[in-house]
Amino acid sequence: MAKIMMKMPLVELDGDEMTRILWQKIKDELLKPYVELKTEYYDLGLPAREATQDQVTVDAANAIAKYGVGVKCATITPNAQRVEEYKLSRMWKSPNGTLRAILDGTVFRTPIVVNNIRPVVRTWTRPITIARHAYGDIYKATEYRVPERGKAELVFTNDAGEVTFRETVYEFECPGVLQGSYNKDSSIYSFAHACFQYALTLKQDLWFSAKDTISKQYDHRFKDIFAELYEKEYKTKFETAGIRYRYMLIDSAVAGLMQCSGGVLWACKNYDGDVMSDMVSSAFGSLAMMTSVLVSPDGKYEYEAAHGTVQDHYYRHLKGERTSTNPVATVFAWTGALRQRGTMDGLPELCAFADRLEQACLSTIEDGVMTGDIAPLCDTPVEAVDTDTFFAAVRARLDALMQA
Repeated sequence: MAKIMMKMPLVELDGDEMTRILWQKIKDELLKPYVELKTEYYDLGLPAREATQDQVTVDAANAIAKYGVGVKCATITPNAQRVEEYKLSRMWKSPNGTLRAILDGTVFRTPIVVNNIRPVVRTWTRPITIARHAYGDIYKATEYRVPERGKAELVFTNDAGEVTFRETVYEFECPGVLQGSYNKDSSIYSFAHACFQYALTLKQDLWFSAKDTISKQYDHRFKDIFAELYEKEYKTKFETAGIRYRYMLIDSAVAGLMQCSGGVLWACKNYDGDVMSDMVSSAFGSLAMMTSVLVSPDGKYEYEAAHGTVQDHYYRHLKGERTSTNPVATVFAWTGALRQRGTMDGLPELCAFADRLEQACLSTIEDGVMTGDIAPLCDTPVEAVDTDTFFAAVRARLDALMQA
């Protein structure tokens, strides 16, 4: 069988630990036998980031901006223990944070649904995608441990040096804590554009939720920008596509989500999206069955699994022990990137291959062949298989689909 040829390269971002092992197996066993892979390779493994003083991450982000599509392996965001373990010169920032900042992207996370693993919420029959505005809020907040009595103020000084706003936050009668967070219009506009555009791609209703009844300036600004863009640029497109946009208070959105069948794109502010994406992934089954795609307002895409580097399995692998590590979300990162590359380059055969590889993964699990993370969640008792056995089962089904 002739291999499928690619026109333009994918930007390939390699990673760390057990997912790096899976990354190579996916390429060798599931991709290269069928596709003449064309990639521009960047090693984002922690040793390479250290060796380049993290310039490799910046270069990878710029390459995605150039070529339009990237696929990323999970990477380590080092803490103090990792700095010592890897002999790092500093505690390097999260690669995902760097990519998001350079591409000005929004993160969309969607669970991978299989028939024999039912969501905890019995009404959910279709995937729910979470869009997280991964900028600002408490993640960029300035914090202070208030040690004594005193007055905390919110002050704004413009470029001319004039104080244009001053208001008392609280007059502390005892020690406490203080936090100041921020966001900016340009980032909120980018977030809203990405959400509207992705909803049109999915052909799904878009929900945006915040708490503007309480946060009458901060959250209300998000609400106003979404409403403005919808009326100016997206209302007609949504009506033509047969989908709709809804703003809801976040407590109403949570209640509505518990009662709907799924099939919606739920846009959330930074902290809300962080928490709710984990809630949705757990309710659907496993974080190893959750895809993640970073989308920029100008249509650049970076695909990855939503989970981390599976550190404990990696240490067992180094000891020569067999693991039962789920590669499905990482496989779907590759299929998402290949499908997007095929769509952009007019290669329907590449898109069809991505569809068949996803079908091979799903049918493997639905036939009762699954790894240890999801075997206990199956409707009927099954025995978990190791990583190599799972790969072999997927490959057999993919072979049959490709020959058919």
